[in-house]
Amino acid sequence: MTGSGIHVPMQSIEARHLAELVEQFLDLLRETEIGADAALNRLTPAVYPEDPDASAEFADATSADLLDRRAADARVVQAGLGSLGEEPEPREELVLAPSEVDAWLRTLAALRLVIASRLGIEDDPAPDPDDPRLGVYEWLGYRLDLLVEAADELDGV
Repeated sequence: MTGSGIHVPMQSIEARHLAELVEQFLDLLRETEIGADAALNRLTPAVYPEDPDASAEFADATSADLLDRRAADARVVQAGLGSLGEEPEPREELVLAPSEVDAWLRTLAALRLVIASRLGIEDDPAPDPDDPRLGVYEWLGYRLDLLVEAADELDGV
């Protein structure tokens, strides 16, 4: 990390793949009704598991706003990924403003939750090791770790 932001190494092919994932995530948020998809449900978990009525009431009051925030975060990530292609020569790193870091962290974590839902990962990750989505899930975890480390450096931890 140098200057006024976080410098995150990322190859252009990684940026393109991540941009595709973010676009698919935005499609999920736009096109799926709350409660109709297990992955979307995982993004809006029950806050009162012992009281389904209270949980449903809370979800009715907050889920749309939560998903709107997730979409706004994903658009921040999209914009950052789009900036990689704006220079005459491709860069091999992203430069994130400190104000963008939380949106990136939340979006990568949300993408992992969606993929985990698709893979059937709950508490114990035991999906099919040959499923190509598992590699994407692990790659997102690696990216998330890199960002957490960079954010810790920014905070002086």
